[in-house]
Amino acid sequence: MLYLPGNNPSMLLRGYLYKPDGLVIDLEDSVPMTEKDAARILVREALNSGSFGECEVTVRINGLDTEHWRKDVAEVVPRGASVRVPKVDVPQTVRDLDEEISRVESESGILSGSTKIFCLLETALGIWNAYDIAKASPRVTAIIPGGEDLAADFRTSRSKDGTELEWTRRMLIIAARAAGVDALDTVYPYVTDGDGLRREVSFIKQLGFDGKSVIHPSQIEIIHEIYAPTEREIETARRIVAAASEAASRGIVAISMDGRMIDAPVIRRAEFTLMRAGGVWDS
Repeated sequence: MLYLPGNNPSMLLRGYLYKPDGLVIDLEDSVPMTEKDAARILVREALNSGSFGECEVTVRINGLDTEHWRKDVAEVVPRGASVRVPKVDVPQTVRDLDEEISRVESESGILSGSTKIFCLLETALGIWNAYDIAKASPRVTAIIPGGEDLAADFRTSRSKDGTELEWTRRMLIIAARAAGVDALDTVYPYVTDGDGLRREVSFIKQLGFDGKSVIHPSQIEIIHEIYAPTEREIETARRIVAAASEAASRGIVAISMDGRMIDAPVIRRAEFTLMRAGGVWDS
């Protein structure tokens, strides 16, 4: 998901051309306090234009500890965008946002519950409460660690190997899976370090993260490359699903393939691999 500054019309119009899976239009950190109102209008018009290709569009609103967030919600929700909310420390923040979104949906004639919430967890308290935050509203779609703010709250700094965030990521993935929501990773701030990005993305993919936020278009291709299943993985997954289907038709629960036991968890992983590959099972 590629971050785009909400006060930059050129980037708002061109962001989808870099082929991210999603766009995060930012009204928070990248917009100076003196430009909040103007950026909100610009983002509203960009959303009205619908010029984002096939990208999922989310808007990072200002935090609920500011005077801006209600105005942000009032402009974003009627245009069908999801909401990424920063600095979520406790479940009540999500419930307060849910209530305001529901009010705007009702006034705008939008189907109740259709607006999704992405929660940024940017403090130790937020990480500690990750499961409860994820369960605070059925609108919550994903929880996301905020790298820079977390490092500051931990009284350390960001490093290229991500040591300071390792256990945060482990805790967050467990909370996300337990709550049934996605886990999306924080940005990698060293935009010219492709090798470092590869190492980090390989690590978070192995942990189980569903994706990653990015701040520069050059990072998108590397993430797609690492997350895309290899031809060998796709072929193995196809064979597993086919063998499982044949076994099920004969009333067999567990089977063996290539000397390995194939049971329900292995089949689920194979199906997920094919889903990530685009759902092509029989080509």
